[in-house]
Amino acid sequence: MISTSFQTADDGTAVVVGASVAGVRTARGLREQGFQGRVVLVGAEPEIPYDRPPLSKQFLSGKWGVDRLSLLTENEARDAQIELRLGSPAQSLDPHRKHVLLADGKSLSFDQCVIATGCRARPAPWRVESGLHVIRELAHSVALRRDLERGGPVVVVGGGFIGMEVAATAIGLGHSVTVVDPEPLPLTRSVGQEIAALLTDVHKQRGVVTRFGVGVENVEGRRGDLRVHLTDGDVLPASTVVVGIGAVPNVEWLMDSGLHVDDGVVCDQHGRAVGAEGIHAVGDVARWLGPHHVDVRRTEHWTNAVDQAAAVAHNIVNPDQLTRQDALAYVWSDQYDYKVQVVGRPARAQRCKVLDGPVGERQRAAAVYADDAGILVGVTTVNWPKANVLARKLLAREESFEGAVTEVQALAAPR
Repeated sequence: MISTSFQTADDGTAVVVGASVAGVRTARGLREQGFQGRVVLVGAEPEIPYDRPPLSKQFLSGKWGVDRLSLLTENEARDAQIELRLGSPAQSLDPHRKHVLLADGKSLSFDQCVIATGCRARPAPWRVESGLHVIRELAHSVALRRDLERGGPVVVVGGGFIGMEVAATAIGLGHSVTVVDPEPLPLTRSVGQEIAALLTDVHKQRGVVTRFGVGVENVEGRRGDLRVHLTDGDVLPASTVVVGIGAVPNVEWLMDSGLHVDDGVVCDQHGRAVGAEGIHAVGDVARWLGPHHVDVRRTEHWTNAVDQAAAVAHNIVNPDQLTRQDALAYVWSDQYDYKVQVVGRPARAQRCKVLDGPVGERQRAAAVYADDAGILVGVTTVNWPKANVLARKLLAREESFEGAVTEVQALAAPR
């Protein structure tokens, strides 16, 4: 367990609970905004804070070592006078007495508390002795990489981003891979039906077997000799099974706090926990009030966490000049040598047009999505970063569907 402390000016104490990218960016953001008080960063895991996206890709494949994952080294924390309390998760929060109780029995008093405890992988409903993996933490990726090194067929349960990234990595390591998902085209949830079909074809061309539209009834056996029973009666042999069926916000430690918790910590548009002075939430665990007070959103992605962290750090230091995180929703995924970028919310679309990008070594494409009023709501691009940059501008000005299609087509025209 790592624990450090510093002497700071009397500007109060900010306790950031969660050493995720949201937590680290909040702690560093407080210093960048000029916060002169004590900053304490609490992390459940004993490791120095690390980045999670590479866990299903570069780190899992062995291309990156742990050093490439670092979000905040001990030296960087010391230079920024950020106290680290790692390896002892928060157990409870008292908003009235303003303290956080840790698992080691120690209590941290605060003037400002930022909840950044993120999510955990939704657990597999099946129980086997070994060989069954989820992937959310560094230890998960280490264990999965160890099993993949033993060889043998891999079954991935769940065809979302994590599942398909793991499938791509495992194929690259020489495994035979089957992906199972009850949805007929699971990536539709993230990128829209048209691009989901394109990416599914890419996986099939690389050798991935897809069993979409069928569920998993049970998993039996042990590492090296697992059997995945499907709902259609088929049984898939596997040496390793990876389960990627979503994530659950880490809010159990808050259940006796009195905070408004509903699939995450419910916040106003500035990241302040509803009805609790001095308490904020950022990242995967937070549900922020959206633009125009339309809805309360919880978004599980890296860029959202970074944007919210910057806003909350600013708001703590500048309470009379509150800002909000109004950045467009953005998600990306790397699968093989394909980079998929999603800006906006394609899931809300009623209309779509897929446009081919400039001819090159890799296929380029963009799917333009609009609502029933003909207003652009999202764009998904494949290997086409310039179209993604343009899409941000088009969404910001609420461009029409026809106008967006025309501008993206013009971007693809020979110059």
